[in-house]
Formats: sequence, C-alpha cells, structure tokens
Amino acid sequence: MKKIITVLFAFVGIMLTSCDTSVVDKEDVDVSNVEKEEVQGDSEINALDQIQEVSDMLSLDNGIKIKWFEHGNGEKLAYADLVAIDYKVLLDDGTIVDGNELLKKESIPYILGFGMQTKGWDIALKELTVGDFAEIYIPSNLARGEKGIPGLIPANANNTLKVRVLDKIKPTREIDGCKVWVFEENKSNTELFGEGNQIEFDCIASTPSKRDYINTFRQSKPFTLKLEDYGTIPGLKKALINAKRADRMIVYIPSSEAYGTKGYLDLVKPNEDLMYNILVSNVIKE
Repeated sequence: MKKIITVLFAFVGIMLTSCDTSVVDKEDVDVSNVEKEEVQGDSEINALDQIQEVSDMLSLDNGIKIKWFEHGNGEKLAYADLVAIDYKVLLDDGTIVDGNELLKKESIPYILGFGMQTKGWDIALKELTVGDFAEIYIPSNLARGEKGIPGLIPANANNTLKVRVLDKIKPTREIDGCKVWVFEENKSNTELFGEGNQIEFDCIASTPSKRDYINTFRQSKPFTLKLEDYGTIPGLKKALINAKRADRMIVYIPSSEAYGTKGYLDLVKPNEDLMYNILVSNVIKE
C-alpha cells in the first residue's frame, strides 16, 4: 500500500492553470494545501506501472541512469522540441510527488532546454526518442537539491522519473523562426490580435540559463501590447499575431528575433533563445 501525495495545485501561471500547457512546477505549489491519502488499490493499472523487462541501460557521468523498457522508432529528442509525455516522479521510498495523472491528464507537453522541470530532465530526455518508455534515476543535485520543497520533497532527495514519450508536437504556426503551439482555444472568440487592437496576456518567460525570469502570474501584472509599441521583442509580436482571448500557448523565439547578440541586462545572455508560456486574457478592438 503506497501513500500518494495528491496536490491541490495553486493556480500560478499557465504551468498550473492549463491542463495542456506544461509539466507541474512544484516550486509554485502552495504546500499548505497538500493532501495525503492512502490508496487501497487502483481499479486499473496505469500504463507506467505495467511490469516490463529492462531492454537497455545507460549511465551518464553526472549520475543519471536510464533504463529502457521499450525503444521507440521515432525521432531523437533535441533542444527546443515540444513533446507529449506521460510521466510520474517518485522518491526513493516510492512516494509519487508529480505526474500528469495528478492533473487528471493523459499527457502533458514539455519543451526541452528551458528548465520546465529540474536540470536532470533536460539532460536525460535528450537521450530518448519518440516512443520510448523509460525509467530515469536523477540524483538529488540534478533534482531539487539541498532545498527540496518543504512539506513535499525532502532535501537531497533523489528522483525517479518514469516516462513515455508519446509524440513530438508540430507547431500550430511558424514565422521567421518563431514557433507557436496553441493548446487551448475557444473558437467562439473571433477577435484576432493585429493592427488596430491590443492584447492582454500573462506569461512565464525562460531562457536555457534562467527559468522564469518573467512571471506575470506570480506578480499579478499582465502585459498589454499593441503592434506599434516600441521596445517589445520582434519575435513576441510576431508570435502573438492572430492570437485570441483564452488562447493558451507555448512560444519559442530564436535569439535573432529576441535580444540577439546584446542580451538583456543580467536576465538574458547574448544569443539566447526564449520560451514563453502564455495565457491570453483579452484582445480588444480599438
């Protein structure tokens, strides 16, 4: 009999509010709302819990260990790929601390290289291909480290990630190297962002070296933008064109459409790409 931690997720940003936008970020969870319950036995065996024989193994110098139960025939995963995954994260004692089932979702989209989870994830997932079913041991220093997450993940806790890579997701639209994946949309909303109107949106922005350097959800300060506004990075404007109210999206912006060789203060290094996790709250015609 296992104890499974069921998290009553705080609605902080699109990572938590949208069922189709990202992996759970436990650093944004209000652990005072964590509820523990004992499971007497599942009526159905989850696909990740099916007994499988190990078909292959890989040990990396950084302590990450990967066991394959199934090898897929799809593409090798790479930086800035967006993939649909079925996953769960366990501690050494078998406690489940994360997983798309806790969000009651069959899968979650994950973009590689932008710290949507811990460092160990981005390192390990680059070793997988579409269709793989694997178990990944992530040492504590590449997981939540000395801090852990009080009330949820102990300090210096190793993680085990069980994951199926279901698919590589094609962008909804692309423009000048910028890629947009729209995961939720209300098709009854017909006002598109463009010339002659303004857009209001919340977002989380990350680079490969700095996750969440912008988080308007946490700050409760959404952005308001017009196409003629000065100072907004070109790629973000291009990505938002034709966005509608209630759209939830992930946006990849190459450095050439972002801050380029100059970077931005101490937040974005020169030649760094950007990833935005966006919820459009309104498009207003003027």
